[in-house]
Amino acid sequence: MSLANLSPTGQPVGHKVEGVFPRPIPPHLPLKGTFGQLVPLAENHSGGLFTAFAQDATGGGWTYLPIDPWVDEDAAKEWCAHASQSKDPQFYTILDTDDIPVGFCSLLRIDPDVGCVEVGYIHFSPSMQKRPIATEVMYLMMKHIFDLGYRRYEWKCDDLNAGSRSAAARLGFTYEGTFRQARVYKGRNRDTAWFSLLDSEWPARRAKFERWLDASNFDAAGLQIQSLKDV
Repeated sequence: MSLANLSPTGQPVGHKVEGVFPRPIPPHLPLKGTFGQLVPLAENHSGGLFTAFAQDATGGGWTYLPIDPWVDEDAAKEWCAHASQSKDPQFYTILDTDDIPVGFCSLLRIDPDVGCVEVGYIHFSPSMQKRPIATEVMYLMMKHIFDLGYRRYEWKCDDLNAGSRSAAARLGFTYEGTFRQARVYKGRNRDTAWFSLLDSEWPARRAKFERWLDASNFDAAGLQIQSLKDV
């Protein structure tokens, strides 16, 4: 064992962390891509979001969120008005290339003191699902955070949420374990599955995202030629 990893008393310790802490609080600014963009959530996005989520006739997209489906546009407006004022979570509306709201997501549990942040509170409308924009907005948020010098980017979900677990794995997160009976939401138990992506892993992951998002990887119908796993 290297002496650099021993305390003065000879006990093993973690490696020295370089850089200045705290890291910057992530600026809440638009993040633009090719297939869409992220903009700070605003109250006037409520109508577009209500319409986008109404495409989900089953309501299944709301199951693992901590909130219930909006019953009408007034409920959407009330939620958006409140969420737009939140500092943590820091909410973003996802806009397509026509600037139409198609979903929302957030950065939360922002901890500049250790350089750690979680992505969560993700709700993609049917028009986003299995489309390039869904991958691109996740890439844009990762890039935003790692460019600020953060060390750890987290993804957490209900352990029973198979879709979220699959998305985390596809995006390159590492499963770290499940916290049993971690939360109660909507009157039911949640065992929380933890995933992470580290700054040391980001360069290789970033390169994969950028190869996948390149225009040459999509055919005339906008379908991928190679999967994210294979690029």
